[in-house]
Amino acid sequence: MAKNCIKEPEVKQTSEAGLADVVACQSDICFIDGDNCRLVYRGYNALDLAMNSNFEEVAYLLWYGCLPRITEYKAFLAGFTGSMALPSNTVMILRMFPKSVTPMEVLRTAVSSLGHWDPDSGNTALDACLRKAQRLTLRMPLLIAAHQRLREGNEPINPIPGQGIAYNFLYTLQGKVPDPKIVEAFDMALILHADHELNASTFAARVTAATMADIYSCVTSAIGALKGPLHGGANMEVMQLIEEIGTPENAEPYILDKLENKVKIPGFGHRVYRCEDPRVAVLRDCAESISELAGEGKNYAITREIERVVLEKTKVYPNVDLYTASLYHAMGIPTELFTPIFAISRVVGWTSHILEQWSNNRLIRPRAEYTGPRDLVYSPIDQRTR
Repeated sequence: MAKNCIKEPEVKQTSEAGLADVVACQSDICFIDGDNCRLVYRGYNALDLAMNSNFEEVAYLLWYGCLPRITEYKAFLAGFTGSMALPSNTVMILRMFPKSVTPMEVLRTAVSSLGHWDPDSGNTALDACLRKAQRLTLRMPLLIAAHQRLREGNEPINPIPGQGIAYNFLYTLQGKVPDPKIVEAFDMALILHADHELNASTFAARVTAATMADIYSCVTSAIGALKGPLHGGANMEVMQLIEEIGTPENAEPYILDKLENKVKIPGFGHRVYRCEDPRVAVLRDCAESISELAGEGKNYAITREIERVVLEKTKVYPNVDLYTASLYHAMGIPTELFTPIFAISRVVGWTSHILEQWSNNRLIRPRAEYTGPRDLVYSPIDQRTR
């Protein structure tokens, strides 16, 4: 199943900024065809999965390498959707955070703490690691929802056994039974964010896994990388942009002014895709339908205008972040939770890559191209002229 991360290296004397187009490992989890605008999970087109599957089935696919048969799926769900409760000690930790702490900071610390109360802590067998991956996937949405409720002065509520990740996140966050159409759209968004090859957070998880650190340390590393604004925060920036623009009529002059002043517009461009991010088409449709359902067509209309103007003037295509902003806002999700939602989905990909790394491990230790001086001579401190 797994491929060895980092081939037998030849020390290169040149480097690419940001490791652009550098192949760092072999993997059979996810394939991005940047020239033909395709995203593939374990051989399956991710768009087909989003339209026809569900997040739990895709999690099974990424962890086990194949789609489940009916008996396998029922057994998987029985153990997967019935063990969602947060440890009481973790809830106690959530109560201790000051209100000024951001949701991503809470998630980073709380996920690390989950490892202390995991019954498989210290067990490195494959089946134990898969159970830990499932617990992380189940509990991260509950962490985010519970902390948000506490911030708002409400008590956390328990999930409904037998319901999926999308349903229970919305239910435990908002305290009401979610609309089935919103659950379906949110589930599709989770599928489309489940993995994306060696992005910054996934690479951070694999580098940590290569040291043979435990799975909670690896996922905490990934969350730390995701927290950075160049990786996980773009959809929050898109929402802020929509709010600043205010009306669809104001979008064109606003964006033209930004472009004239060389200001980067969030939600556009990608390091791998040479065309429109294939996930955009599905998310655009979801954003339209849920915005209409919620009576928030204005934000969707502003987003369409932003897309039109940027494409006409720059030929830069939208990415996955552009339409998730108006989509999540129409679902009633606070803007500060947009990046944590990324983690709710991507933890499936992170843990799949961690398991793959361990299956044929070698410590990831690249080289740096040294550019400094080499022959300086030490002088006593009282003789230095600089």
